[in-house]
Amino acid sequence: MAVKEENSVVGITYELTEPGKSEIIDSNKGGAPLEFITGKGQLIPGLEKALVGMKAGEEKTVVVPAEEAYGVRDESAVQTLPREQFEGIDLQKGMTLYGQGQNGETIQVTVKDFDENGVTVDFNHPLAGKDLEFKVKVESERDATPEEAATGQVGGGCAGGSCGCGH
Repeated sequence: MAVKEENSVVGITYELTEPGKSEIIDSNKGGAPLEFITGKGQLIPGLEKALVGMKAGEEKTVVVPAEEAYGVRDESAVQTLPREQFEGIDLQKGMTLYGQGQNGETIQVTVKDFDENGVTVDFNHPLAGKDLEFKVKVESERDATPEEAATGQVGGGCAGGSCGCGH
């Protein structure tokens, strides 16, 4: 079987760099495979598209353009916020902070600069605007169960009632 566009449960190992550079940005080699269900938006679009048709045991190098990875940089996403919003935080340039967005989602920001009045933060993903190169291996591939396809969670999510969903 091969990875399908939707409802394949795929396990991958990968090493992430920028094209032409040797510095590894992220990797799960030597660890547990990253498992996800295709067609659910759980992986950057360009990498997921490249996996379609691959079989378990297959490896390849994929260059994903920024537009199909974390998007292009949006300079309007760099904002200066009042210093009071960062009370109790030992601020450092380049540090990553996590907060909550308007809809309860987790937001990641990078501290660009600060003074006694304000803190300049960048809401762009740290890899926004960058092409990415993945050395990827499909470790496993199978059809999603009906429950996995419905919930988008590998293993079905609520099996055994321990996921906190009230079962």
